[in-house]
Amino acid sequence: MTDFVTCDLCDDHKNDTDGAFRVLPPVFKDFGKKRKFAGPVSTVKCFEDNSLVKAAVDSPGNGRVLVVDGGASLRRALVGGNLGKAAAKNGWAGVVVDGCVRDVAELAECDTGIRALASMPLPTEKRNEGQRDVAVQIQGVWVRPGDWLYADEDGIVVMAEPASA
Repeated sequence: MTDFVTCDLCDDHKNDTDGAFRVLPPVFKDFGKKRKFAGPVSTVKCFEDNSLVKAAVDSPGNGRVLVVDGGASLRRALVGGNLGKAAAKNGWAGVVVDGCVRDVAELAECDTGIRALASMPLPTEKRNEGQRDVAVQIQGVWVRPGDWLYADEDGIVVMAEPASA
């Protein structure tokens, strides 16, 4: 699903006041091979522990976008080359991380969209902590499982319903 432009979506919804249309702040960098991606949202909430992120990308993505609330931590990388490859292999449209990634050269070869705040070479601890498919707040914006996320060169928008074609 790449027949959208986030600027056009913003134009169409600029006067919406019900909160169903949201725009993420422009703080995310592009790390994956696909610069444009979209799909229904699945979420993981974790802090410096990517156990649930790994479990998610190891499962069938079915064209979804994994949104990871990593608490905006810049101290540990929640996604690296192996998880990026797993996300691409298992059919995830993309992964958006409110936190860091690592193995930047490997992520650039992964055939999926990957956005994150920064790169950090230090891996996470494995404590099997966190939550899956809960509402998360990403840079002050609520993102819920089942929302639709659209990402392109101009930014990332989230909608309660899929955009009409």
